[in-house]
Amino acid sequence: MTPAQKKKDGPRRENKKVTLKTVAQHVGLAAGTVSATLNNSPAARSIPDHTKKRILAAAAELNYRPDFFARTLRMRRTFTIGVIAEEIGDAYGSQVISGIEKYLTGQNYFFLTVVHRHDPKLLQTYSQMLVERGVEGIITVDTSILAEPSLPTVAVAGHRPIAGVTNIVLDHKRAARFALEHLKELGHERIAFLQGQVFSSDSEERWNAICEVAVELGIRIRPELTLRIESRVSTPEVGFPVTKELLARREPFTALFAYNDISAIGAIWALREAGLRVPQDVSVVGFDDIPGAAFANPGLTTVRQPLLRMGEIAAQTLVRQIEEREDYVPEIAIEPEFVIRDSTACVERTHALSSRV
Repeated sequence: MTPAQKKKDGPRRENKKVTLKTVAQHVGLAAGTVSATLNNSPAARSIPDHTKKRILAAAAELNYRPDFFARTLRMRRTFTIGVIAEEIGDAYGSQVISGIEKYLTGQNYFFLTVVHRHDPKLLQTYSQMLVERGVEGIITVDTSILAEPSLPTVAVAGHRPIAGVTNIVLDHKRAARFALEHLKELGHERIAFLQGQVFSSDSEERWNAICEVAVELGIRIRPELTLRIESRVSTPEVGFPVTKELLARREPFTALFAYNDISAIGAIWALREAGLRVPQDVSVVGFDDIPGAAFANPGLTTVRQPLLRMGEIAAQTLVRQIEEREDYVPEIAIEPEFVIRDSTACVERTHALSSRV
């Protein structure tokens, strides 16, 4: 063989495709054992950890890349999840989807995301498209499911009890109690409320919880101090016009409990434009504890939803149901936390409002 031929043959050998069989031969194990480990299939549960580590190390050393189509045909699976969200860029949905991505990546699952923006026709179309593309299950985020799905489904903030759907829900009554007890302890009696948009799947559940807890705590919910957010934007602008409308009513209040953090931050803008200070004139409480809440000015007191964790739990629950490692459950309740920052203060420091409206 001439040097030219050797040079020509060298790259061909170096570029030879590394198959699952190649990895199996390298570690001296059956191809089925290697396949179960690399695909993280249910059969892998019986394989010792030290053996799994050997297989994974060999795959990395050999730069093994699985053939997706061969894997799909062989196992009759796509290892693909569909994620249906109202929006991707909003502070709520993006955090949940990040949690979903974190878990699925670790399990070697792929996911496709579609956005419906509360358009029923778009929701139906995209749902069908995901099924046609072979997803094995679906996770919905801030999306109301109206009928029993054909695939395993987990809903984050879905709330409706639908057969076959596991709802990941926050304990809204406890969340409402955190916020209202905090304001009551600070001496607030005239509290304004910003209700969520009618299309948001959390709106009704959260408002019902607030009303129930308010009765238990002896807090009066005044219609003149209650407004519903109408805007569909996903920035703090959403809370600005509704708070201006609230101020235009010239009804005194010393605290405001907003539907979510972005509306709370927008409310603070409107209050400042009106010459009011937060919290000296009005205390403000939000909901969600989005990443920007701590960096608002002032830092926002808020009910914390563990959004990343909710996404992880949703993905974990769905994968385990798909792989038949976990029985179906209709609901998984998530506990909220309460974070006190600088946007709330004792009512004695909010005396100025009544004289300004």
